[in-house]
Amino acid sequence: MKTFEVSGNLIDILQQSIYPATIQVTDGRISSITPNENVYDQYLLPGFIDAHVHVESSMLTPSQFARLAVVHGTIATVSDPHEIANVLGVEGVEYMLKNGKEVPFKFCFGAPSCVPATTFETAGATVSVTDVEALLQKPEVLYLTEMMNFPGVLHQQPDVMEKIAAAKRAGKPVDGHAPGLRGKDAQQYIAAGISTDHECFTAEEALDKLQYGMHILIREGSAARNFDALIPLLHDYPEMIMFCSDDKHPDNLVEGHINVLVKRALALKIDMFKVLRAACVNPVLHYKIPAGLLRVGDPADFIIIDDLHSFNILSTYINGEQVAENGQTLIPSIIAPVINNFDCRPVTPSHFHIPASGNTVTVKVIEALDGQLITNSLLKTLPVNDGLVHSNVEKDVLKLAVVNRYHPAPVALGFIRNFGFTQGAIASSVAHDSHNIIVVGVDDISISLAVNAVIEERGGVSVVSNGEVSVLALPVAGLMSNIDGYAVATRYSELDAAAKALGSQLGAPFMTLSFMALLVIPHLKLSDLGLFDGDSFSFTKVI
Repeated sequence: MKTFEVSGNLIDILQQSIYPATIQVTDGRISSITPNENVYDQYLLPGFIDAHVHVESSMLTPSQFARLAVVHGTIATVSDPHEIANVLGVEGVEYMLKNGKEVPFKFCFGAPSCVPATTFETAGATVSVTDVEALLQKPEVLYLTEMMNFPGVLHQQPDVMEKIAAAKRAGKPVDGHAPGLRGKDAQQYIAAGISTDHECFTAEEALDKLQYGMHILIREGSAARNFDALIPLLHDYPEMIMFCSDDKHPDNLVEGHINVLVKRALALKIDMFKVLRAACVNPVLHYKIPAGLLRVGDPADFIIIDDLHSFNILSTYINGEQVAENGQTLIPSIIAPVINNFDCRPVTPSHFHIPASGNTVTVKVIEALDGQLITNSLLKTLPVNDGLVHSNVEKDVLKLAVVNRYHPAPVALGFIRNFGFTQGAIASSVAHDSHNIIVVGVDDISISLAVNAVIEERGGVSVVSNGEVSVLALPVAGLMSNIDGYAVATRYSELDAAAKALGSQLGAPFMTLSFMALLVIPHLKLSDLGLFDGDSFSFTKVI
């Protein structure tokens, strides 16, 4: 029997009180809490929980993600393995479950609801109703992941409704994904059993959904940032709000996690207990996460902070095991095995040619928006030289392409604005949701070099600058590295800086690029099958 004690000012979030106490931990659980009259210079509170995250977007395996997250006081994540499922199906989900169990961290995975995300792109796998039912029977699978097919819910498509029904039978919640849905449509979507949404980008939309009983997740990731717009809602809806990152690149994870949102909320003078309820308690109650809330009998999951002003993390404990101390992870690095699904041949510059007649053409252009997943649809006039349409650096209209990575196929081509490159290209096999290779660049030679660098590694992110190629290999499903997480973060930071040196003003060029193939977010996107209008939910012509 292993027993130890920790003392400090205990923050009881549920009772909204703070008092000096000593907690005793026996075999990973809190065996007693003894109040006292001592004076302490540290505080004890439940650990933070990311209420919706795709671990794969960190480019780290779950075991490596945990090593970085615990430093910031995160003890659990509500993790949607949707990304690897689009590449490898149930096998990919099983990979995440197994690797997550290798470390002392509480990964609460869900059963992917929408694989493939749409029929307008090529994915690597399908997760059927039968697959979902089987996954939901696993005790470590706690929910049905984000139901992106909200039109399918509104039109009661049989397979969509069967997946929701399976979650209900299993007594597990259903996550939502309904950007812009309002009024009666939102009410119908929620009435079907959808309990959360992390896609609100205005307070008005979030308030609309809150009034129908939906929990709202305030998202602040590497690309989509909705904290400022939504955080005022926490004043009036403390039991209905949670914090999440959704997608977070490794360099950002090194810098901070949910702890950053806590500090920002406190700086806005929001009541501390409301903030901590969103960060620590609400995810546990909603998803029935087996995480402790500093009560006798609970798992000994807690963090120690220095004071109520700076909120710096001194230590993190999970199941009574200290996993981080003074900014250093105590979880050992595990080199995970590699699984993948990649069948792609090298490309040449001619694969990216767009032929046209005349001297000019009018093209539809995706306008990327910094900090948002939604895009705008623009019309721009481009010159035609030697029968081909090219990028136009002066107008900041660059060529965008998606290359099928699952089997040989024609390259899909389009144009995009706001990347700001004056030369070179960047490419990535992280391209939501089907994760084909996506590339943006100034010229076809640079574009082909960037794509071929990703193909050679069977997945990765690459930068081409003045003909020189740099790449970060992502051999696990073309989404994740299997090496030390801090090394991945350092390498990614170098590539991020190189991408910005091409002329981009975007906060996260690679993350922004990865969402330009996400068809379920309006208004204009590019899949491996062509340019897609998210409003009409149909393909459209580039020229």
